[in-house]
Amino acid sequence: QVQLVESGGGVVQAGGSLRLSCAASGRTFETYVMGWFRQAPGKEREFVAAISWKGGRTSYADSMKGRFTISKNNAENTVYLQMNSLKPEDTANYYCGARSKGFLRIPTTQGEYDYWGQGTQVTVSS
Repeated sequence: QVQLVESGGGVVQAGGSLRLSCAASGRTFETYVMGWFRQAPGKEREFVAAISWKGGRTSYADSMKGRFTISKNNAENTVYLQMNSLKPEDTANYYCGARSKGFLRIPTTQGEYDYWGQGTQVTVSS
């Protein structure tokens, strides 16, 4: 079992920045990938970014590429999502996920993750 706790959400104006954190605890030795997804009202949960725990390989959704940066702190079992140039369409509940299995490529779908945090709300005003 892996527990994930997100933090850092809030309300910002368009063009602003936020830094989200996701701290993992429990059986963290099982973690191979940690990633971020988001879900806005009435929409499907959407992949944002992910990073492999050992090698630091990253993947980004096209709409986030160039604006968002995912990083990690191995000692703290924590991943971060630096969000810059935020747009109103970025408004969503952001979820942290962890994959406890190996992989051939960075997973970008919900079904490829095994654990989830409670989510943190990000609201971008126009």
